[in-house]
Amino acid sequence: MTELLTAPSVATAPRLRGSLLRPDSPGYDQARRIWNGMYDRRPAFIARCADAGDVAAALRHARGLDLPVTVRGGGHNVAGLCIADGAALIDLSPMREVRVDAAARIATAQGGCLLGDVDAATVPLGLACPAGVVSHTGLGGLALGGGYGWLARKWGLTCDHILGAEVVLADGRIVHASADEHPELLWALRGGGGNFGVVTRFTLRLRPVDRIYFHTAVYPLREAVGALAAYREYAETQSHDMHAVGAFKHAGQAVWIPRSLQGRPALFLSVAWFGEPHLGYEATAAKLSTPAPAATASGVMPYAALQALGDHGEPHGHRYYTKSCYLTELTDGPEQALIDAAETSPSQRSSIDFEFLRGAISEPADGDAPDHVGSAFPHRTAPYQCTASAQWTEPVEDAANAAWARATVDALGPWQQGGVYVNYLQHQLPGAAEELYGAERYARLAAVKRDYDPYNTFRGHQNIRPAGQQLATIR
Repeated sequence: MTELLTAPSVATAPRLRGSLLRPDSPGYDQARRIWNGMYDRRPAFIARCADAGDVAAALRHARGLDLPVTVRGGGHNVAGLCIADGAALIDLSPMREVRVDAAARIATAQGGCLLGDVDAATVPLGLACPAGVVSHTGLGGLALGGGYGWLARKWGLTCDHILGAEVVLADGRIVHASADEHPELLWALRGGGGNFGVVTRFTLRLRPVDRIYFHTAVYPLREAVGALAAYREYAETQSHDMHAVGAFKHAGQAVWIPRSLQGRPALFLSVAWFGEPHLGYEATAAKLSTPAPAATASGVMPYAALQALGDHGEPHGHRYYTKSCYLTELTDGPEQALIDAAETSPSQRSSIDFEFLRGAISEPADGDAPDHVGSAFPHRTAPYQCTASAQWTEPVEDAANAAWARATVDALGPWQQGGVYVNYLQHQLPGAAEELYGAERYARLAAVKRDYDPYNTFRGHQNIRPAGQQLATIR
């Protein structure tokens, strides 16, 4: 659809504080790159917005050209849904301002912020908004879809911490969603994805953070069954002050990893302890010592360092395919399926990640109880989440790696609870949102969609159709 941007459209192009890039503009190819190198798409134009007014003008321009619309925050979505061929790309990446009211424990963050931007502003003040585990992830996409992370068991999901939002609607109107204004829109933004408008500013509740104790251990696959049994017992009884996770992946060349394991598939178990740091060893390492790991690394670190631990493992431009599910249990059957999958991964960069959830995800956190608005996020009571994350670099390897990720999760079928985390869906599939949210929650979301986006302008995500309408999705 790039042919639509001919001379007439140039004459009517909006005046932006930011910039408008067309396919022949300098910087266009750089601006259309996203984190997942699998996707090489060419939007009709890219509006690099500086504020909500730019977003409103770009949306009106797209509507005048009858273009579909996608929205980019950090560009980190596994399915690359922030960009589409022939669409208008509303690019928020220049909008990364964060302001903090430390006394009120509140931050405002623009829609293009990365998690690292928020942490850089809040952590030096002893505060943080619970968020994901890779600092170059975009805040907007993560928060609107839910937001699991290290602090989720202690304080809840990122979406639970959205107190308000500045939202540009499809017709260019700018509204403020809060518990007092547009409360149904705020409810939908808390977990309903990018279906309702462009969030140009978040108001976020912050939590106190300090230095944390972190423990990680590595086991050869022959010890994985025993180690997983210990993890299961530990994880299912852990306090809200900790979060224990596991991963099957090829061991790297860190100095603490034995040479005999380097370059081989292994099991890693890691625990972050958010209580008093001097109690960390007894709370974590001492309780995960049987069977004895091949090696461990432990210590006290700043929260910002914990948040950056995953950065090097998910670089921009690599190719990614993700398949995820919730599990009811982590017993002998699923454990053996995961071990078998770890041994057959076609790429040494891939991983199978799992974690026990619950805690404040399914229960209100102590103090600062959730307001009456609530959230649209589903599957809060799921015990475990398991994700096969294939990562590779060569296009010729696409089929093998995607097939491995799908087969890994398919093998867990007998133990799946049903449902999936919306941010981990690799494809935009018709009907996916109905299944994901369930009939009652989806009906409420569809009603919000009807009220705020009746023509389904924002359909580039896992699409929630306006109530009473059957409109096409971008394929």
